[in-house]
Amino acid sequence: MHYRIDTKTPILYYYSTMLNVLAQELNTVLEGTSFAALFSDMGERMFFPRGIISQGGEARKHGWRANATIGTTVNDKHPVELPEIQAHLPGLSPEESVAYSPTAGCAALRQVWKEKLLAKNPSLETKGFSLPVVVPGLTAGISYISDLFLSEGDNLIAGDPSWDNYSLIVETRRNAHLKLFPMFWGNAFEGGFNLDAFQKVVDEEAKTGKVHILLNFPQNPSGYTATESEMQQICAIIKGHAEKGVKFLVCCDDAYFGLNYEPEAAKESLFAYVADLHENVAAIKIDGPTKEDYVWGFRCGFMTFAGKGLTEAHYEALQKKLMGIIRSSVSSCNTPAQSILLKAFTSPTLGANKKKFRDILEGRYRRARAAVNKHEDDKVLVPQPFNSGYFMSFTCYGINAEELRQKLLHEQGIGTIAIDANHLRIAFSSLDKRDIDVVFEAVYTVAHELAEK
Repeated sequence: MHYRIDTKTPILYYYSTMLNVLAQELNTVLEGTSFAALFSDMGERMFFPRGIISQGGEARKHGWRANATIGTTVNDKHPVELPEIQAHLPGLSPEESVAYSPTAGCAALRQVWKEKLLAKNPSLETKGFSLPVVVPGLTAGISYISDLFLSEGDNLIAGDPSWDNYSLIVETRRNAHLKLFPMFWGNAFEGGFNLDAFQKVVDEEAKTGKVHILLNFPQNPSGYTATESEMQQICAIIKGHAEKGVKFLVCCDDAYFGLNYEPEAAKESLFAYVADLHENVAAIKIDGPTKEDYVWGFRCGFMTFAGKGLTEAHYEALQKKLMGIIRSSVSSCNTPAQSILLKAFTSPTLGANKKKFRDILEGRYRRARAAVNKHEDDKVLVPQPFNSGYFMSFTCYGINAEELRQKLLHEQGIGTIAIDANHLRIAFSSLDKRDIDVVFEAVYTVAHELAEK
């Protein structure tokens, strides 16, 4: 407990351990919703202060004579900008390049991204969801979800294998636990999402009354997107328990959304399926232009909330909780990246140019698929199901994936990723098409050299 002494009167005050009145107000608005039931201890405490940022926002609207709120340098009411900076950003005004972004992100960009969500997920037209909030990359989005909804010791269900950063965020930062289930049955030639394993882990976790799930389609490291049928069955498993009173948080990591190369891969995000699945299901979508629009270093993503029966007041309260997380970590997101994206998203040539890059990726996927198909009967390297995204992964039998990675790197000059002792990931996205056959043949050759030791 922390204390402070009022300097004018000899009264000892305690603070910090009590819930802030603004947090109480937000919690009251959200009372009875699935989100409120799932908040972590930090999520319950979090609020967006009526401090510098809030008061500065009011001044921008109403301070017609002068605005002495924000710590920026202005001349004639515009931010100053060094010529050395402006020379590299000639298409942006000072407000678009060096000024602070609002905590929740550029309002126009948020609206455009919401419209894009609807265009890419038509079934959302009849379902309610929040205005997306800008976060500094999808990694930050997953971290913020963990802050808001994972208390120490909580479990988060995810597929195995999964992106290694999940463990760093969930287990190391939040001291919660990843509860992994085998992501697949079968292999790339005959296999798919392991619904039996998913059912088992959900059934087990549902006994606690609360279930936290993180699913990633297209998945990293496998490059797999669930089929329409699998999506529906995932929802049926969740809904079955929700109808019995179990609260669900379903987080949809859509980093590679839309990069599907086979017709059976579901066209819409899992978020579109669970957005109004049941009153006991809280849904969050983490996505952004990083992979979809080929701007990896922009570090700009979005978080969107949805839940059956939620109102705009509920969504505003959730956004303020998230804004408190943003304010207390990075304060606000990258202004130039948001400004450039907004301009790009309104360009009439964007669609055609994106298609060119997507076609390049699909061509690399097809070449990687053909290289794997030549070794359909291989018993040392068995490819996991893959139909989308940037990657494919092998399950290694009788050899260690890290040993394989080291041998490929130091003897063949080929970089790959050992996800764990049993799985090797290859990012075909970063291989020129002409190099794919050579790389895959080297992987198979070196794997068999290790197996024959």
